[in-house]
Amino acid sequence: MLALAVAIALPLPLAACGKKHTTATTTAAAATTTTSVKGRAAQTSDVFSRIPSIVTAVQPEVVTVLPPQGVGSGVIYRSNGVILTNDHVVHGHSTVEIAFADGRRLPGKVLAADSATDLALVKVDRRGLPAASFQSKLPAVGSLAVVLGSPLGFDKSVSAGIVSGLHRSIPGSARDTAALVDLLQTDAPISPGNSGGAVVNSEGRVIGISEAYIPPQQGAVAIGFAIPAATAVSVADQLLRHGRVEHAFIGIQPAELTPQLAQALQIARSTGVLVYGVEPSGPADRAGIEPGDVLVKLGSEPLESVEDLFAALRHHRPHETVAIALVRSGAEHVVDVRLAATPD
Repeated sequence: MLALAVAIALPLPLAACGKKHTTATTTAAAATTTTSVKGRAAQTSDVFSRIPSIVTAVQPEVVTVLPPQGVGSGVIYRSNGVILTNDHVVHGHSTVEIAFADGRRLPGKVLAADSATDLALVKVDRRGLPAASFQSKLPAVGSLAVVLGSPLGFDKSVSAGIVSGLHRSIPGSARDTAALVDLLQTDAPISPGNSGGAVVNSEGRVIGISEAYIPPQQGAVAIGFAIPAATAVSVADQLLRHGRVEHAFIGIQPAELTPQLAQALQIARSTGVLVYGVEPSGPADRAGIEPGDVLVKLGSEPLESVEDLFAALRHHRPHETVAIALVRSGAEHVVDVRLAATPD
């Protein structure tokens, strides 16, 4: 089972980093800084001392998901037996086994899934379960992040760190999936098998669903990602009500505008979303967007990559009209696009 543990690990090119040193300071400033650092250290120690009580309260809300091959994690979403997990944990299976924190194991039926956000629901025949509490507001960068799940099959495992960043997209992921955008970043270790498990805050509320990590082989040290709780709740509720999720659809085949491609196409910019193809009679086609156009802004959000486009579309609904700025033949234009729902 260890060798077959399910999780996403994406290779990324890494850039060298460094920092500039500033030597000029005053004794008073240094003393103030020292006092401030000590105060922050005491606050951090106090927050981390609460982790055992957080785990005691939240651990019963987290489960292990056992498909025919591999292992993942999940979160109890409804007390009547609805479990939230990642689509990639249960993909291709109609049933999985769910292992609860109290030791019970039950078969679960995969109710519905949404590949665009990599979320899925599983139903077990058990009532009175401790459903997790979700925080709709994004957490503050630097706040506590506690990861609960079954890394490599080690059930009821816990790791902790902080929220390292918000609205992260994994570069290059759009070639394979639209799911790895608008994520939380954490330095709390996430490993294969954590996928679908809970990331909770200091109050024990779920702030994210564990999704992916960059492996150490790529030079990363504790860089993990989670689906924000607000996204998870919105998707789960739609899956429960309708069995599917409606996502905004623009109707183009996007491509990354690399410097080499920009030079070949004689485009005087190196970032943006190149329109490689247009869906006939789709939203972009009706708005006059053409192959070869470069999209540079959707609404108020700048577009530098295909991942930016997918993330921006997450903030809009089908049938909404949005202004899109594009570059064509060196001139910038703005067109209004009435978005549609993603076709089945």
